[in-house]
Amino acid sequence: MLQPRTLRPYISISPSSSSSNPNPNPRDSISRFQSNHNEFPSPSSSSSSPPSSSSSVSRSLKNPTAFTHNYLIAISLIPSALFLLDLGGSTVSATLIIGLMISYILDSLNFKQSSFFSLWISLIFSQFTFFLTSSFSLFATFNSSLTLTILASFLIAHTTFLIGVWSSLQFKFLLMENPSVVAALERLLFASLPITASSLFTWASIAAVGINNSAYFFMAFNCFFYWLYSIPRLSSFKTNHHARFHGGEAPKDSFILGPLESCIHTLYLLFVPLLFHLASHYSVVLSSPASFCDLVLLFFVPFLFQLYASTRGALWWVSDNASHLHSIRLVNGFVALVFVVIALEIRVVFHSFGRYIQVPPPLNYALITITMLGGAATSGAYAMGMVSDALSSVAFTTSAIVVSAAGAVVVGYPVLLLPVPAAAGFYLARFFEKKSLASYFVFVVLGSSMVTWFVWQNFWDLNIWLAGMSLKSFCKLIVANAVLAMAIPGLTLLPSKINFLSEISLISHALLLCYIESRFFDYSSIYYYGSEDEVMYPSYMVVMTTLLGLALVRRLSADHRIGGKAVWILTCLFSSKLGMLFIASKSVVWVSAVLLLAVSPPLLLYRDKSKTASRMKPWQGYAHACVVALSVWFCRETIFEALQWWNGRSPSDGLILGFCILLIGVACIPIVAIHFSHVLSAKRCLVLIGATGLLLILMQPPLPLSLSYQSDLIKTARHSADDISIYGFIAGKPTWPSWLLIIAILLTLASITSIIPIKYIVELRTIYSIAMGVALGIYISAEYFVWAVVLDVLIVVTMVCASVFVVFTHMPSASSPKLLPWIFALLVALFPVTYLLEGQLRIKNILEDSEIGNLGEEEKKLTTLLAIEGARTSLLGLYAAIFMLIALEIKYKLASIMREKVIDSSGIRHSHSGQSASSSFLPRARFMQHRRASTVPSFTIKRMSADGAWMPSVGNVATILCFAICLVLNVYLTGGSNRSIFFLAPILLLLNQDSDFIAGFGDKHRYFPVTAVISVYFVVTAFYSIWEDVWQGNAGWGLQIGGPDWIFMVKNLALLVLTFPSHIIFNRYVWSHTKQSDSPPWITLPLNLLPIACTDVLKIKILGILGVIYSLAQYLITRQQYISGLKYI
Repeated sequence: MLQPRTLRPYISISPSSSSSNPNPNPRDSISRFQSNHNEFPSPSSSSSSPPSSSSSVSRSLKNPTAFTHNYLIAISLIPSALFLLDLGGSTVSATLIIGLMISYILDSLNFKQSSFFSLWISLIFSQFTFFLTSSFSLFATFNSSLTLTILASFLIAHTTFLIGVWSSLQFKFLLMENPSVVAALERLLFASLPITASSLFTWASIAAVGINNSAYFFMAFNCFFYWLYSIPRLSSFKTNHHARFHGGEAPKDSFILGPLESCIHTLYLLFVPLLFHLASHYSVVLSSPASFCDLVLLFFVPFLFQLYASTRGALWWVSDNASHLHSIRLVNGFVALVFVVIALEIRVVFHSFGRYIQVPPPLNYALITITMLGGAATSGAYAMGMVSDALSSVAFTTSAIVVSAAGAVVVGYPVLLLPVPAAAGFYLARFFEKKSLASYFVFVVLGSSMVTWFVWQNFWDLNIWLAGMSLKSFCKLIVANAVLAMAIPGLTLLPSKINFLSEISLISHALLLCYIESRFFDYSSIYYYGSEDEVMYPSYMVVMTTLLGLALVRRLSADHRIGGKAVWILTCLFSSKLGMLFIASKSVVWVSAVLLLAVSPPLLLYRDKSKTASRMKPWQGYAHACVVALSVWFCRETIFEALQWWNGRSPSDGLILGFCILLIGVACIPIVAIHFSHVLSAKRCLVLIGATGLLLILMQPPLPLSLSYQSDLIKTARHSADDISIYGFIAGKPTWPSWLLIIAILLTLASITSIIPIKYIVELRTIYSIAMGVALGIYISAEYFVWAVVLDVLIVVTMVCASVFVVFTHMPSASSPKLLPWIFALLVALFPVTYLLEGQLRIKNILEDSEIGNLGEEEKKLTTLLAIEGARTSLLGLYAAIFMLIALEIKYKLASIMREKVIDSSGIRHSHSGQSASSSFLPRARFMQHRRASTVPSFTIKRMSADGAWMPSVGNVATILCFAICLVLNVYLTGGSNRSIFFLAPILLLLNQDSDFIAGFGDKHRYFPVTAVISVYFVVTAFYSIWEDVWQGNAGWGLQIGGPDWIFMVKNLALLVLTFPSHIIFNRYVWSHTKQSDSPPWITLPLNLLPIACTDVLKIKILGILGVIYSLAQYLITRQQYISGLKYI
């Protein structure tokens, strides 16, 4: 049972309120708000929970739940953050992105406090960056007004602070450790956002459309954010969610905002838009009656909105007496309504629609006032529930008749036909009173006749072309749309068996609306009486009609007035109109509708959440995928126009095809993700389709003319006379080899995703590896080596050998240990042959070239040398990449073998030690062993360890060859850069433990080659630099005892020798990981200071710096090891 009022523990009742209010629940306005918004539990659910004391509130503060109002805060702060980033520019964005990345990394590493402080530091630095980079532009934006610049800067800083507060509420540790702080932060957000967000949104609107109507934008944003944040809402941190309140009411202390904040928000809503208009238009405030009406509207429209919001508890801080609040709403609402109606008459009706008023003054003022004020008062009375008895019903019906008749007289309706609008008003009032559908449809018929008469009387005979069609055709569409709009409310109230009538009407109305708006947007001109003018259908009208349509569809669906298929179609139609805002194509609405209709069924038509398995059958999935593909093909011309607009030129056939395939893959994601997430093959095919589209977009290969689509639109765009006259006919480079690269990549993806089962069939693996090698070899030959067939054959053979080696190393067969070393030997042998043959063939082709033959002897030599070096550099890069791939594959395979050995040995020990512990383990172990034996190739791990001793040696040879080739490339390309060795030396980390070439080399020595090679490289290059400076060409050595060259050589060699101890000690330590002597590592550090300060050779200076770094690093590492050992002891 519901507890009586006196037993509700959260609500304190004053004697005055209990004696004066006859209603047992005086706060029904707040409880109605709570029940409508699902913020609070129902009375039945709350009464079943036990009463809680004040300690429960304190317990909830100590253990708060997550912040539950993120979606409300995101509505205002996310657009605000985007606007501020646009103001700040790329510097602010880069600063913030770097800071957020650092914060994210720290959070992923579980450093929550560090991530929290990093986030705030990022926001602070981005704010300072904004002030440093954008203050002058901000000052210029406000016409050098210092006051406005300071206010705008404060607004920006405050918004950044609120973003930080909202981000702080996402940290769980803050919620758990500081419950009172997070409650205060939540209150701060809700108290500040109605003021900050409305100001920032108004600023953005002024920047977009100007300041003329900015006060009305400010008023609208104020009302919107007041509704979001000032309506009473329960705090996420103040109350216990299981025992909140009883009887459907909430205590005042459980609200986020208090009376002070609510009062400030109300004052801000009522007065600030008016003051803003006075400040921005002070020179024209009283210049005309229309300007004065602006002041009236800017005050009384928010006042009316405030009174309506009071029905949802907005004035809870004024009074707890429901009858008192009702009287406030009634009296103040009527007064505000009078002022609003009069202001609208002067500002809107007489100003914009004066030509349609057919009654002379002063009668027109009286009739329009009767129409507008009477209609508003009648509607308000019905909405407030005041039409409840016979007398009020008579007054309501009479008002409806008078309002309808007066409105008809105003627009010039014939006096003899006045019974028609009067009857329409009567039947409309009867429908609201009696809920009679017959009365409503009579009103629809009469209202349709009146709309038809008005359109025929005012527009039918005008010789005007509007939006690319005659005004008569447009009038027909408007009348049809109006009739459907009036009929739909009655059709939705029909029994559910004939809901199809309302669905058909809604779809027809949506189609007409899409057609009309599309025509207005695509043909923005009006032709009348020999003149032509531009007419722009505003974008906000498209957005507004779309949002209203989607809201209507959602409400009708929630009330079960329309079915799922109608919801699907209507949602797609209304959403397709938004495409007009981004793509300038005449058919974009219908193309977008077709795409949405094809893509959205998995989201909108299959909503039975009670089924856990796939709700779409396989044949339905295939059918939907085919429909998606057909719809994308249907939209190809719009895709062409969109790509042309994006690129600024006509896209190629390959780009169009790739974009279409990628769009098909993206459109099929809902089908796979929602309905076939358990089908692995569907996911693999989706990845393959997406990869195909991306490759076609990136590579843009040519298509045969028979396969390319050539419509009139595409032909016109590609054969523009202007383009030909400016650029001429450009012969493009043949790009057919890109198909081979695409095929190779797709084959790789297909094998990785097991679409091609090469893992289990050796013959298929062989064919796959040879096909990969041939495709890559022909692609490389055709792209970079096109002058010799013999060289092309060698490159193809090289790529086939590399492909076969990598594939069969990764997935070995029984003959792999015998054949792969010979294949690698052939690959190594092909390297010098191909290198030398390439140079000879290049020289021969250059000498036979007729243009080269006309050059002089020195020019011929220089041209030949440059051509040979360039081609050989490409060939060296190819072999370096091949050897790098082989070394990586062998390193990965050896690591996998060792890991599986460790797992198998540990599993055997575990099974021996735990045989008596679990009797159910043996059947499972046998099953897993049987499954592994049936799936893994015959070349087992044991056999690999016996016959695969060649792998470390081959891997080491490949690593050394790759490193050597990279050093040669470094000399060719950079002239021996000092920085390059730090990027090339880590290649030696791919060296393996090898008993043939590198004895005693193990995993703990893996860093020794890197550090040793760096030291040796700089020592050798330092000797070479000294020799190069001393050697004087053909004159020989220019050394004289005591001469400058002698001093230079002796000094730098001595300084070079001083760097040796640090490098030798550190490299010995890296090899052994043990301390070599009792002396500390930093004892050799001073020896490096003299080379750093006195040397003439840069490489010796780098050696000195490395010596300092090595000494310090060795000291810190040994000290850390010593401390760790003491802790262990």
